[in-house]
Amino acid sequence: MRFTLLTTVVALGALACGGEKQASQTPPADQAAATPAATGPVVEVKMTGNGTNVAAFDPKTITIAPGTTVRFINVSGGMHNVAFWGDSVPAGAAAALTAGMPNTIDNLSGPFLMNPNDHYDVSFANAPKGTYKGYCVPHVALGMKIAITVQ
Repeated sequence: MRFTLLTTVVALGALACGGEKQASQTPPADQAAATPAATGPVVEVKMTGNGTNVAAFDPKTITIAPGTTVRFINVSGGMHNVAFWGDSVPAGAAAALTAGMPNTIDNLSGPFLMNPNDHYDVSFANAPKGTYKGYCVPHVALGMKIAITVQ
């Protein structure tokens, strides 16, 4: 819990101090080639909240086939991201998950989605079967957690 709080404070501080400005995490059309294209099915997960005391992934549990891409979409509630606890992913899965997460801000932690409709894709290509437990760094204290089961 302390590490999550510290990570959140550091990330917010970096943003407030004028770190690299990013208006949107959705790549412009001319940069689309830099983002790996999804090769399997795409499953959407909405990131919601009221900006104060409610934040959630919708749905908060999903089951997917290997090779699926999960698209996280910021719908409401301010800044969101998706991160995974390294000790809660299946054995040997961290490397495959890291490969499927472009533009990370930390180990197994995707970038912040600042605006509604911004999205972030996580590919589960080559990911071992099992359950991957994740959370939103700014909203973990509000219970914004997700469980993705690869079967």
